[in-house]
Amino acid sequence: MKSYLELHPEVEQALQEGRPVVALESTIISHGMPYPENVQTAREVEAIIREQGAVPATIGIMNGKIKIGLSDEELEAFGSSKDVMKVSRRDLPYVVSQQKNGATTVAATMIGAQLAGISVFVTGGLGGVHREGEVTMDISADLTELAQTSVAVVCAGAKSILDIGRTLEYLETQGVPVIGYRTDDFPAFYTRKSGYGVDCRLDSPEETAALLKAKWDLGLAGGLVIANPVPEADALDEQEMEANIERALSEAKQLGIKGKDVTPFLLGKMKEITQGRSLVTNIALVKHNALVGAQIAKEYARLK
Repeated sequence: MKSYLELHPEVEQALQEGRPVVALESTIISHGMPYPENVQTAREVEAIIREQGAVPATIGIMNGKIKIGLSDEELEAFGSSKDVMKVSRRDLPYVVSQQKNGATTVAATMIGAQLAGISVFVTGGLGGVHREGEVTMDISADLTELAQTSVAVVCAGAKSILDIGRTLEYLETQGVPVIGYRTDDFPAFYTRKSGYGVDCRLDSPEETAALLKAKWDLGLAGGLVIANPVPEADALDEQEMEANIERALSEAKQLGIKGKDVTPFLLGKMKEITQGRSLVTNIALVKHNALVGAQIAKEYARLK
């Protein structure tokens, strides 16, 4: 595995000592936000995790190596480069074998985290079943990864652009627990509520870490969704966002945008339509997830 993985010295030492480590994805840097806000956010998120007593490990692929933890210069490279591929499970063998650069999605970051021995991963929003997914069969690999890869994903629910009801049904079928962190309503990325419930509500890092330990101690492989709503002060209006999303989806359909190009296009349209407010919300929720994820990771490391 050493020929494929490259651990940052800080991350490697923390793992050897049993200290808490939090995985972070790189797609949010390369494909989820514009430059330079993406790099600034990545640095601030790592700082939040360190303030909570955990070690951040941003995961990405450089020259075919799956890097577990990036230097400041490497964060800058992911944020400013235009030739970084978006890498999910299916893309990993190609990008690694051909020694290319790639930003890892939720699915690929989970794989890298598990290979390195990291149990908690913080992201913005989860991928899922796209609207009209019953026709297009457009379902994110994030969902199947959660069914088989034993990493807890702290997120602000699923992205509002998705069919959240079908996404939750898919997760239920795959046996993936959906935990509401201090909420009974599954959040929808930009908004605190989706109108759908969660499997259970937990209100502390201690309770959440205990559930992670119980799941994996019982031999129940696979991940968990820890749905952490965007802070109320930063949330957008649900009805307004739904109208914006319908408008953006219609435009994507007219332009023939499909597959993995849909999400970056829609996020960009949301920023344009909301005059930048959606980007502010996106940054706020990622930071809040980092805070909560680091607290959970710290408690889970103590339990282990």
